[in-house]
Amino acid sequence: MDLKDIQNLIKFVAKSGASEVKLETDDVKITIRTGSDTETTYVQQMPMQAHMPMQQAMQTAPVAAAPTDAAPAEDENSKYITVKSPIIGTFYRKPSPDKPLFVEVGQTIAEGDVLCIIEAMKLFNEIESEVSGKVVKILVDDSSPVEFDQPLFLVDPS
Repeated sequence: MDLKDIQNLIKFVAKSGASEVKLETDDVKITIRTGSDTETTYVQQMPMQAHMPMQQAMQTAPVAAAPTDAAPAEDENSKYITVKSPIIGTFYRKPSPDKPLFVEVGQTIAEGDVLCIIEAMKLFNEIESEVSGKVVKILVDDSSPVEFDQPLFLVDPS
């Protein structure tokens, strides 16, 4: 099962209204849960025997999406383009600890420029800009977990 399949599965479950879906194969176990006041999605993929203690820790410590408050900030940010996470994983602002950051606030970017890396299932995925403009705000801290469709950057296209 590749990353695109997992993303499509998450989208399908979110649209279907199901509260929980479990999928197990030889070396992959995925559990997607939604419900209550906020929609929470869990994805786990690891060898079944090698990481059992880690898997149990993940099941007892769910990650909840940060609450969003902002009627005034929404109006202010409406002129900006929001770059969102295409996958679930860990957000990194630079390619390695000894390298410079991909982008900084105030930096002008072009379409196709690498903005960050998201690590998912031991794979490092470069996230490229789909717009040109100026980075106004970075919404996620370095080395933080991110959810699918979570806002990462605000870009001023003008």
